[in-house]
Amino acid sequence: MTTDLSWMLEDIVHNVPKARHAVLLSADGLPRGATDGMDQKDVRTISAAMAGMQSLSRATSHFAGPGADRQWNQTIIEFSHGWIFLIGAGQGAYLAAAAAPDVDMQQISFRMHRLVARLGNNLTSPPRVHADGAGGPSGGAQQTPVGGTGIQIADLDAAVAEVQGARHAVLLGHDGLPRGATTGMSQDLADTISAAMTGIHAYSRATSQFAGPDAAAQWRQTVIEFQHGWIFLISAGQGAFLAAAAEHDADIELFTTRLHQVVPRLNGYVAPRGEASRT
Repeated sequence: MTTDLSWMLEDIVHNVPKARHAVLLSADGLPRGATDGMDQKDVRTISAAMAGMQSLSRATSHFAGPGADRQWNQTIIEFSHGWIFLIGAGQGAYLAAAAAPDVDMQQISFRMHRLVARLGNNLTSPPRVHADGAGGPSGGAQQTPVGGTGIQIADLDAAVAEVQGARHAVLLGHDGLPRGATTGMSQDLADTISAAMTGIHAYSRATSQFAGPDAAAQWRQTVIEFQHGWIFLISAGQGAFLAAAAEHDADIELFTTRLHQVVPRLNGYVAPRGEASRT
């Protein structure tokens, strides 16, 4: 029988002001524990969504850049009413925490990592599927541009060019298909990332209740950190999304600022294929 570790998760909500909930889950989406006050149905929903998002996140590691060490570090989801943080918690387990918009992010990160260290040998169940092998090219293989997406977006090229370490950006329509990308990005890469990001967005929205009760809550962005780089997914209006990648040492605050600045100029590209759209 699986040990319920809920009592250990209370450390986060008791010692971090503005922290709301914490859930411990297995790699295959089974809850291992949750803080007091959470409905069991919500715990199961959050666990399944987080596991699904984590699997897709690992499958996008090649978008962040080439390299032998493409270890996933964390995923952060921002809503208008709060934050969700997801980190590894040992072999085949993850720790998710939710907090209000004004939480001290350094403090909750510290508490989460300290809790993972304390959990230690309590987490010994291996995942049913080895998460490091989830999708994408293996090792340090790169996807070589082979002709591009057909629509290069000058505004995205400019945003990437202005930030050292920025790599790619692709605009997704509401149907999950790529509408355009930075120069040199292959159609295969654009299609693969668009499909994965559509799933990550759906999983992100499914966690809204975990971040806090707010019927008017809006998803703002999902950020995935790897050992070698970053991936950002932000709203681009009209049901569209903008996915972008940067090296780990890039100025991510500057890059996300530039991405948000360019979003209003992308509306002409987001119509479904076959309808009027800017070229």
